Amino acid sequence: MPVNVIMPALGMSQETGTLLRWLVAEGQPVRQGQPLMEIETDKVTVEIESPASGVLAGVRTLAGQEVPVGHVVAVILAPGEPPPASTPVAPGTAQPAARVHETQGPPARQPGRPPASPRARRLAHELGVDLWTVTGSGPGGEITAADVMNAKGTPAPPVGLADTGGSAWRVMADRVTRSWTSAPHFYLTREVSAARLVERREQLQSQIPSITYTDLLIVQTARALRRHPRLNARWENGQIVSSDQIGIGVAVATDTGLIVPVLQRADDRSLLEIARTRFDLVTRAQAGRLRPEDVCGGTFTISNLGMYGVDAFYPILNPPQAAILAVGRIADRVVAISAIPAVRPMLTLTLSCDHRVADGARAAQFLETLAHLIETAEDAIP
Repeated sequence: MPVNVIMPALGMSQETGTLLRWLVAEGQPVRQGQPLMEIETDKVTVEIESPASGVLAGVRTLAGQEVPVGHVVAVILAPGEPPPASTPVAPGTAQPAARVHETQGPPARQPGRPPASPRARRLAHELGVDLWTVTGSGPGGEITAADVMNAKGTPAPPVGLADTGGSAWRVMADRVTRSWTSAPHFYLTREVSAARLVERREQLQSQIPSITYTDLLIVQTARALRRHPRLNARWENGQIVSSDQIGIGVAVATDTGLIVPVLQRADDRSLLEIARTRFDLVTRAQAGRLRPEDVCGGTFTISNLGMYGVDAFYPILNPPQAAILAVGRIADRVVAISAIPAVRPMLTLTLSCDHRVADGARAAQFLETLAHLIETAEDAIP
């Protein structure tokens, strides 16, 4: 019996996904659990495994197409099994297409739509360009925005200004715009002494060479959230919804946009486990090799720009989370110690909150607890 391959949902708010490429050609055998296709959502680019063993057939979505969650994009057949007479196709999506694989030159004209990025499709519509007349220069002959502009006879703008990461960047832009315009943000800023934080990291580097200040902050933030669960909640359907676990997301900059992999159950993990997991997640995020489960379950986000020399910044909430912590650089500053000027390493924290979930007093209490944990360098035993 055919097994449907569908566009999966990798997040509560995800409605569509873009199929970047097939990793197995139609008509080829595939094993259950083998990477089958690469998709892109508003959060991440991931490889999706085959739901069954058999032969890939009935491919109906081309590289670059955006389809609704739950849409059947292909089927897996048993060896020798005939393809089904028909498979439901969601309205407005492509009809069954020929085998998808990398080719030289423009793709053959087939029923449905030519392979093109979502941005190229929008641009073609705006400029009145027939995509069937455009030669694609992208992977597998995919049509890019630059191809559309060249076909129109309009020089493509500089890459840094026009092509800032494709659909991943566009979707990220849409998400932060919705967050900024729908969630009432407010900010609290606090300077804390980082002396013990610096000392603690130096003590642990021989045991955990990859340890960072972010690792220590994850542990301390998880502890603070345990004491102040309102900051770990979210606004959903007009009410506050609490979370049954603490998932700390870590903002990671990549070539295609911002990705937030999640350390789930952060309050139950040791510092050693957190450091190793964070290193693995960041490495795979930058390589575009995150799994669907790596970006699920986030309840709070940390964004650290200290390594770029930033003192402080005001972050936009990562929906549907109610709070995000911005971390600046650790820098020596003159402070008063018992009324005497002294130079100490200081750290600026900025907490952004959704006012629908937390008020100023609750947020201030959380920040007070976090500051205490940082200044005393409390963390789990590695």
